[in-house]
Amino acid sequence: MPMGHTATQQAGSGGLKATEHRLANGLRVVLSEDHLTPVAAVCLWYDVGSRHEVKGRTGLAHLFEHLMFQGSAQVTGNGHFELVQGAGGSLNGTTSFERTNYFETMPAHQVELALWLEADRMGSLLTALDEESLENQRDVVKNERRQRYDNVPYGTAFEKLVAMAYPEGHPYHHTPIGSMADLDAASLEDAREFFRTYYAPNNAVLAIVGDIDPEQTLAWIEKYFGSIPSHEGKRPPRDGTLPEVIGGQLREVVEEEVPARALMAAYRLPHDGTREADAADLALTVLGGGESSRLHNRLVRRDRTAVAAGFGLLRLSGAPSLGWLDVKTSGGVEVPAIEAAVDEELARFAEEGPTPQEMERAQAQIEREWLDRLATVGGRADELCRYAVLFGDPQLALTAVERVLDISPEEVRAVAAARLRPDNRAVLVYEPVQGAEDAADTAEAAETDAEGEAAQ
Repeated sequence: MPMGHTATQQAGSGGLKATEHRLANGLRVVLSEDHLTPVAAVCLWYDVGSRHEVKGRTGLAHLFEHLMFQGSAQVTGNGHFELVQGAGGSLNGTTSFERTNYFETMPAHQVELALWLEADRMGSLLTALDEESLENQRDVVKNERRQRYDNVPYGTAFEKLVAMAYPEGHPYHHTPIGSMADLDAASLEDAREFFRTYYAPNNAVLAIVGDIDPEQTLAWIEKYFGSIPSHEGKRPPRDGTLPEVIGGQLREVVEEEVPARALMAAYRLPHDGTREADAADLALTVLGGGESSRLHNRLVRRDRTAVAAGFGLLRLSGAPSLGWLDVKTSGGVEVPAIEAAVDEELARFAEEGPTPQEMERAQAQIEREWLDRLATVGGRADELCRYAVLFGDPQLALTAVERVLDISPEEVRAVAAARLRPDNRAVLVYEPVQGAEDAADTAEAAETDAEGEAAQ
């Protein structure tokens, strides 16, 4: 088989293994056998996200994710969905700041179909890309923005906090959804140039996980992807370096028709892929990860000043990660009372750190979340791609749990003391205005959407 270079390193976590290979055109391939069930996942990550976009063309990476489902040389219209679902599989794609991914979970005997489909659009999408498909998907994305951002309570909170935490001109200043004006400005030639630049085999990682025959799978990959030419014109993303702390509290009051007052904040935290990021994840889990967390116990159970209080981590590799605080007040409680209680809890944690019980619970919670992801073929394929694209080594996905369990309580306390400070946060305060009669479940749905966007 004419593989340009083949590496077959192996690593394990709980018996999981992965092998790595590379085609002559630069496509990286990661395989992980798992014969527990007769299914397999095909996951393809392209090293392009909203951080690669330029001013005036925001949202192009996300728009292109949609265009990839509009047909290619051999598959017209909605054929990709029809063929996968007709074969008993499921599929989707997502866009984040740092990557765009496409994935199918198939019955094991239908893996070849998924590989052929992904190769066909990687190699020939430009044949089918025209003004009609561009206009169709432009309208879909604009409607998605209305539904998830502009017309729901708290819908633009994530976008506002990101813009505050990352200054104007920074590659992470805008979210993947983009602006209405920039979506309108995107031309067919913009889309074609975007594809030529980023949708090349040497800018992608393909992971196949599940009930597979590795030799046969590699033969299919070479057959369908091997003739696709590489492209060397990719522009690297702009530098995302920033000071570790913002240096002063940024603040905005938003008066909108929302069901309740809210305090939301974004803290700059360590880059993904570092021990400090794992320590920050543990700190936020202790402070706001679920109903046993400090903030939930203080604000919801004890003080009864809030109906919800959470703290989570948006991991980023090319810029500081974000700690995302979200508190919805109860009744007529004012935000200053909530903010004072939050600051008190953060200061106490920075001084004392987690208790042994909190540390054990947080590590167990993150360990369970990791093992849940690695236990499914789709989750494992996605993590193998993530570590290959962002950190150059898919094997790191199989040892992530070990790294989290190796973090000490002092490391958790230290990162909280250094980063969870009032001078290192962007704050949004939501104040309801007259006519705010939206139901509470609408607010909860909006919050779930925002968390999903952040998780991508």
